[in-house]
Amino acid sequence: MSLEDKADNREKILACAIHLFYQKGYDAVGVQELATAAGVTKPTLYYYFKSKLGLLEALLKERCGPICQQLETVASSYQGEPKDTLYELACAFVAIAKADRELYFLLLSLNYSARDNEAFRAVAPYMKRMFQATTDVFIRAGDKLGNMNGRQEQFAIGFQGIISHYILVMDERGKSPDEISDPHAIWELVRQFMYGIYS
Repeated sequence: MSLEDKADNREKILACAIHLFYQKGYDAVGVQELATAAGVTKPTLYYYFKSKLGLLEALLKERCGPICQQLETVASSYQGEPKDTLYELACAFVAIAKADRELYFLLLSLNYSARDNEAFRAVAPYMKRMFQATTDVFIRAGDKLGNMNGRQEQFAIGFQGIISHYILVMDERGKSPDEISDPHAIWELVRQFMYGIYS
């Protein structure tokens, strides 16, 4: 088997894993089902990933590592105007969901799974990095948002919750990715959030 064929097999397995984990939930999907969907044998899947958990961990490392880096880059670009950086951060979250809807919703579902579940333990470090990126914006904006009084994490919870719920509701309503990523709609979310801070 050529290196190209090996790479193709590996990518097929990862793509099928995202789809099946999203559709059925991590715990409901077996290794044989993953292998069959990807058009490979179980030994082939085990060759690349050792186990179902190994597959999930590889998926998260390869797909979520860059997502975390993207959000951290936006957070570190803060130039003194909170609403501008929050708008860029909101756009980044929406762009992530637009680029790979199933992966985005899979991450959310894994994050809300049982705390002793191996899938939760695998996704938790990435979700913490995403949340920390949001928190960092509020930490950097402390001089402009003087009423935070040490509540940067609470502000980050509220902001990230609004964005995630916006994406979820718009998706449930059948809105297209372009409609969900409408700059005016995202700006209105940020504006309303900022109004709540200053009121």
